[in-house]
Amino acid sequence: MKKSFIGLFSILFLIGMFSIVIADKPDFTTGVSKGGAEVIVPSYAIELAPGLFSLGSSVDVNGEVVEGYMIVKRKDDVSPRESGSHQGSTVCYAFLGKGTKWKTTEQYVLDTTNSDGLSAGFVTNSVEVSLNAWDDQVAFDVFGTRNTTLTVDGADTLSPDGKNEVLFGSISDPGAIAVTIVWGIFSGPLSNRKIVEFDAVYDDPDFVWGDATINPGVMDFLNIATHEKGHAAGMAHPSDSCPEETMFRFANFGETKKRTLNAGDITGIKKLYG
Repeated sequence: MKKSFIGLFSILFLIGMFSIVIADKPDFTTGVSKGGAEVIVPSYAIELAPGLFSLGSSVDVNGEVVEGYMIVKRKDDVSPRESGSHQGSTVCYAFLGKGTKWKTTEQYVLDTTNSDGLSAGFVTNSVEVSLNAWDDQVAFDVFGTRNTTLTVDGADTLSPDGKNEVLFGSISDPGAIAVTIVWGIFSGPLSNRKIVEFDAVYDDPDFVWGDATINPGVMDFLNIATHEKGHAAGMAHPSDSCPEETMFRFANFGETKKRTLNAGDITGIKKLYG
């Protein structure tokens, strides 16, 4: 009887310790914040270039091995650059992976909740316009319509969940305006490369969002949304000598010129989906 009691106690103790370990395990995917989800640059992420992090490999909902990238858009705190300046043969576009693009048109899910009083209509319309800015340049519909039946539960830094999510949230990276996470196949035969998911998060606690044509003191939502949807389509940041491109890695309050694509952006997206 005594041995049975000791054995039961040991099992309960081990279960309790296991629960503590699980509870203390860092959750890099979602959390609670003003806007909804919290995005933390994971400790295991490897910064491949300024603002570009590798999240490693995982398995998607279809059982395929995929890679993840986190791309961070930051506020520009450096001195102004020369408008349109680039030297030599600089090409003002870049890809997350050569030939890595969407093979099918997929829907997205959107949570319009924000702490700046932006109406659901304003946010919804801005997202649609930002998607169309890229779709209008290619014959293939990169982005589909909004799915209103699925719920937004946060950006996926550990593995894709089969949903393309757009939302406001909290971002741990200092100065980060927005983050887009893209999952796909970026290596191997070109015919096998593809994007399978994206999540885009706009930093709600640290920035005031709005329409900068009305209030130049805000971060223009459409301006940043168009940039983030470029990442979702497979575009990366071009050279820092290309500040006029929508995909330039910095932005600032009051900026609206990147609501529409520049020459390098257009050349790049046509080349990727051509």
